[in-house]
Amino acid sequence: MEPILYKVLPEDVWRSAREAGLYSGHGIDLTDGFIHLSSPSQVAETLAKHFAGQTGLVLLSIAAESLGNTLRWEPSRGGALFPHVYGDIPIAAVQESRRLALNADGNHVLPELGQKPESH
Repeated sequence: MEPILYKVLPEDVWRSAREAGLYSGHGIDLTDGFIHLSSPSQVAETLAKHFAGQTGLVLLSIAAESLGNTLRWEPSRGGALFPHVYGDIPIAAVQESRRLALNADGNHVLPELGQKPESH
């Protein structure tokens, strides 16, 4: 299991989650009944497929171990396993939040992923 998982969301949704003390999902999460996360190797594809060209996004680094039994790895339409959370994500599980910028080509610039951040 990956130690750190990722969630892409709009900055205003992240602000509301911090104020509430938990993230309960938005958009497709609410439609599907679970919170969609990505492993380090899945983030770039998730951004390209679902958030292409969008500004005002943040990338949350979430400690997988803090999600307990709410975390399930389930196959997507293509068969790859994706992390899904059935329940809320406590803000304390978020190790780091980073604003995502676009490069000159309109693609999101990703930081190095997969490592536990040194500080929050």
